[in-house]
Amino acid sequence: MQLGIITTASEVGYKYVHDLGLDHAEFTINHTIDSKEVLGRSSELVSLGKKYGVKVGAVGRWGQIRLDEDGHIVPEAFQHDKNVIDLASQLGTPVFNCGVNQADKLNFHDNCEAAIDYFGKLIEYGSSRGVKIAAYNCDWANFVFDSKAWDVILPALPELGLKYDTSHCIYRGGDYLKEMSVYGERIYHFHLKGALVIDGKRYDDPPIGLDGTNWGAVMDVLYTKRYNGQLSIEPHSEYWKGDLKGWGVKFSINYIRPYIIIGDYNAEGGSAYAPS
Repeated sequence: MQLGIITTASEVGYKYVHDLGLDHAEFTINHTIDSKEVLGRSSELVSLGKKYGVKVGAVGRWGQIRLDEDGHIVPEAFQHDKNVIDLASQLGTPVFNCGVNQADKLNFHDNCEAAIDYFGKLIEYGSSRGVKIAAYNCDWANFVFDSKAWDVILPALPELGLKYDTSHCIYRGGDYLKEMSVYGERIYHFHLKGALVIDGKRYDDPPIGLDGTNWGAVMDVLYTKRYNGQLSIEPHSEYWKGDLKGWGVKFSINYIRPYIIIGDYNAEGGSAYAPS
């Protein structure tokens, strides 16, 4: 696995990752950002990656309305997604994370069919560019975030993966270890984000290790499911900001590093660490 962090697609972002002692980044080109402008800087971003020794493990676009109320594809949204996939291809980035919103005039079954069509088109576009597609498991302009939708959509699209974040499942009152054990083979990208629930309510998204998530068990499931992608730190707290954010990010890095096998671990072919 590769440890990284979400940052901006800029020299500031690359330097930030490098100065943390990490070699992987994640870029989120969200719905408020002009994807064409970022794509136009792809050559510059490639050069910056070489300069700082940082790879980009995933790119994503959150919050985008991709289907209109009748379930038809919004052309501008599809073009934004293609732009970000092209960016990923030029950066040598293997995964594009996105969602599909619910169309108000469609029932659940028809929404699933519309999502299958949309994801299918992205998979086709990405496959010729060496980029895999993953559905993120949060509900921001997205209904493909849990087993209800996954059980319909994933079997129809064997190449579609998941971007998984335990906090979203926790705040929905779900069982994240169960979800990971069932769908772990489909995880293409993984977020490290703390989640703390007190008296049944969301309290804070602290640095990992200061929260209530069982990170040891999470890492065991990832290893047993042969996950070998990026672990991407996502600072998300309303409290741990400013100077505290810097401390929290460093705490997260130091906390998770002992869980990451260094050396000859091979997610596909087994591991020299496995018992004889």
